Amino acid sequence: MTRELVYTGFMSLDGVVDSPGGKAEGHRSGGWVMGTEFVPEAYSLKAEELEETTALMFGRRSYEAFAPIWPGSEDHAGYKDLPKYVVSSTLEKDALVDGWGEITVLRSAEDVAELKRSEGGPIFIHGSAELARRLADADLIDRYHLLVFPVLLAAGKSVFSRADRDQQNLKLRDSAAYSNGVVKLVYDVVR
Repeated sequence: MTRELVYTGFMSLDGVVDSPGGKAEGHRSGGWVMGTEFVPEAYSLKAEELEETTALMFGRRSYEAFAPIWPGSEDHAGYKDLPKYVVSSTLEKDALVDGWGEITVLRSAEDVAELKRSEGGPIFIHGSAELARRLADADLIDRYHLLVFPVLLAAGKSVFSRADRDQQNLKLRDSAAYSNGVVKLVYDVVR
């Protein structure tokens, strides 16, 4: 049995995933999540994920954005001691932060495939749209956890490839709609 690789993210209705909390990536509409009324139950998926997560995975840029903040964040305290994997061909081990659990640098999609064949539970990818897109193209993503926000951004990064490839079917595992217009969509990749 292989470990599941799960992409989780906030997404606009038109598929944009970058800069939901701020303008860190330079997106002119950065912080778009904050423009939606806060309804606590719309974020219940995040608590459910924490119970299931056995490891985290990031691309280099998302790691560099989260590493200075998440280790001391009360909102992310449950992730502190979990193993973390950073997929990067350029990140050096001396650039890894201390005090945030075991962190391993993986250099390729082949390294990710090998990790999936190891013992353990689900590995969740936070942020890291480009990484998730590359891993999906390599048929390594097993599930998507999406919170879709009622906003159209027209430009920005998507987790889904625009490359000409074979159709990939998804099976709806769970869904819910909330009073603020946010929709939870959890899909399994059909193989």
